[in-house]
Amino acid sequence: MADRDEEREERIKMEIIVDAYTQGEQAVGWITYLEETMDFPFEAQCIEEHEVSPLKEGETVSVLGMPSVEPSLRQQFVTIEWNDRELGVPLKQLEPLEASDDTEQAVADWHYWLNR
Repeated sequence: MADRDEEREERIKMEIIVDAYTQGEQAVGWITYLEETMDFPFEAQCIEEHEVSPLKEGETVSVLGMPSVEPSLRQQFVTIEWNDRELGVPLKQLEPLEASDDTEQAVADWHYWLNR
């Protein structure tokens, strides 16, 4: 488990899952926060391989946006450009390379949430 980050915990509690009582409401809070905070497009690198994604560790991709999928507290997807097509991959396998501070913070918040 990652060390507790009080500033991040406060942001998650007060901005992302505020007024969310069920897991479904928390998932909607997360998708809303990520959509509103990340600045698309941005460059990212695959930091770990997943069986639901064709990306290999170290591969660099352009993140274009977020697909319309059912919100989840365990998995958020982003749309990437890959081999001349658009594809949804788990956000948890990506780390921003060239992105705004807001984007880097949003992705780091999501990674932190998953590792708690």
